[in-house]
Amino acid sequence: MAVSEIRTPDVYRADCPSRAVLEHVTSRWGVLVLGVLLDRPHRFSELRREIGGVSEKMLAQTLQTLERDGFVHRDAKPVIPPRVDYSLTPMGREVAERISSLARWVEARLDDVFEARGAYDQARAG
Repeated sequence: MAVSEIRTPDVYRADCPSRAVLEHVTSRWGVLVLGVLLDRPHRFSELRREIGGVSEKMLAQTLQTLERDGFVHRDAKPVIPPRVDYSLTPMGREVAERISSLARWVEARLDDVFEARGAYDQARAG
């Protein structure tokens, strides 16, 4: 379905396909895959090592979803053993830069978040 086939995209509308795309790029693993690929292309095993805690299954699913949406390019080389490199498409680079900016902001404000949590928990307990 093309955007021209639906009403004006509106992520706040329940039936808008933009919600699924937003979910793909902002999912736990989507954010991390996009962030790692922002530096350079990676092989699957490199991605798995870089992204702590991701299972092989979840990484494969995330890469497939991001490839389908046009954010990731999969380059399979016909060699033995097989070599597959993953990189960002121009659209993928654009969204990865935005997501990376958000991730850096979260890292920079982590102390403030912990302070707010402490104050919240203390007010709830008292």
